[in-house]
Amino acid sequence: MRSSFPGTDVHTAVTGRPVPGRQGQRGRPEGRIRVTVHAPDPISREGARGQLRRRPEIELREESETEPGTVALLISDVLDDAAVTRLRRLINGGRTRAVLVVGSLRDAKLLDVLGCGIGAIVWRHEATEDRLARAVMAAARGDGELPADLLGRLIDQVNVLHGMAAARAGAPTSGLSPREVDVLRLVADGLGTSEIAAKLSYSDRTIKNILHELSTRLHLRNRAHAVAYALREGYI
Repeated sequence: MRSSFPGTDVHTAVTGRPVPGRQGQRGRPEGRIRVTVHAPDPISREGARGQLRRRPEIELREESETEPGTVALLISDVLDDAAVTRLRRLINGGRTRAVLVVGSLRDAKLLDVLGCGIGAIVWRHEATEDRLARAVMAAARGDGELPADLLGRLIDQVNVLHGMAAARAGAPTSGLSPREVDVLRLVADGLGTSEIAAKLSYSDRTIKNILHELSTRLHLRNRAHAVAYALREGYI
């Protein structure tokens, strides 16, 4: 199952910049798509090249190719800091578009990856010939393609960031935002994370992030301490 989004919506929302690159009419890439494959081991590299070599719309190039419009396909089991650095170097300030094939991706790295200018992400266990080709073509067009579960995680993160920004803009740093008050009121009523999420139409992860952010900001030890703070300050 996959989830695609047209144009540069996710990348632009995260970075404020459109995905760069050359496009033809209606956003279609002109001619065959030049692709370089970058992998940590020869087996992974040749396996991906073997799959893409069968596609007539794709022209494989050597790893050193940096011509504008080239799509770099980066394969990594886990995206650590070193892999993110490689990714930024590959994208080369927007001259090259990129597809990431990864085994796992922590939430803390998701926005970093999209901020680099990644056009598409494919889970390694789903990296069939067709999936790789679709991802490459999406990146070449300037479109984006994310697995459905990863898109859901991205939306959760963006919601949390928006909430944090609203809290900073709408309340003093020592106070609580309206959303934080809503969450703490339900905590005070004895509801658990899933019950709070259902009542406020958020995900469990969003509720946990809200509580973590306010506890860190206000130096609160736990949920009981947070409720006590809200009661003492007259929020609930």
